[in-house]
Amino acid sequence: MARVDFDSLSRLVTRIFTAHGMSQGNAAIIARVLVEAERDGTTSHGLFRVSGYLATLTSGHVDARAEPVVHDVAPSVAKVDAGNGFAQPALAAGRALVTQKARATGVAVMAIHNSHHFAPLWADVEPFAEDGLVAMALVNSRLRIAPWDARTKLLGTNPMAFASPRAGKPPLVWDQASSVMAQGQVLLAAKEGRQLPPDTLIDREGNPTDDPNELMRGGALRAFGGYKGSSIALMVEILAGALTGGQFGFEDTLGEQRGAATQNAGELLIVIDPARFGNGAFPVRVNTLLDHLRQGGVSRLPAEQRHKMRLANRDGIPVDDETLRALEALTGG
Repeated sequence: MARVDFDSLSRLVTRIFTAHGMSQGNAAIIARVLVEAERDGTTSHGLFRVSGYLATLTSGHVDARAEPVVHDVAPSVAKVDAGNGFAQPALAAGRALVTQKARATGVAVMAIHNSHHFAPLWADVEPFAEDGLVAMALVNSRLRIAPWDARTKLLGTNPMAFASPRAGKPPLVWDQASSVMAQGQVLLAAKEGRQLPPDTLIDREGNPTDDPNELMRGGALRAFGGYKGSSIALMVEILAGALTGGQFGFEDTLGEQRGAATQNAGELLIVIDPARFGNGAFPVRVNTLLDHLRQGGVSRLPAEQRHKMRLANRDGIPVDDETLRALEALTGG
């Protein structure tokens, strides 16, 4: 097991992506997000995702050299056409504008469409909270969920993420799928030969199964919380798909047939400036609430484990030798 410093590992992943046709700028942005996930212990969305990105690039389903176009459409609204590229470069292109709008009006929304999201969603919102803003992101995705009372997949895993600043501490951040388990965790379980917990998955005939491989055979994940989680997945589909101008999950007809691991869909970001609400003590108030939860017996708050891992890995990210050799081989050099 080697420990690789953050910048070196980011450069390695960047070289892999550029070797497979991605532009330098896009590759550097996406590589950084994946390495951040690996550093923070979110391994299902870290280096494990490199192969999925390469499959998508090889399929030609994504424009690896897309240049996002940012549109200033209203005092509190920005829109970004990702150009059939990945969502992270589109977000990077529009971040300054949506931040400026949130500072000016109190609340701003950025709608990204014609995009592919295949990385941790917390990475999209955490930087806003580090700048003192509240942020929420919603992404619709390829069909993976069988909603309440359905026996086949009709909605995406449709993740959402939320970030809030705290006084003197790292932001409060959570990131979760609308499914009982994130697709990445299912794929990781399949790779490691692990069974899934009960009521996580159904096979293509609609029968409960604990075999993660059934998801790739036409099975479906269950929404978390039964009919309540199904309603949230539907909300995300409407806001991230319909409102942004992106595709619904059922409208994505190319991805799986061509080997791509992503869907051309949409992402909606909502950014709020607490200062505009006349509450300069907002970060302190958030701490008061979280302290109350802690006193009431809550043992771990969202993002705490990630921040602990980040601190533990500040001098190097653990990467096993086999993975490191495989990554080096993918650079083609």
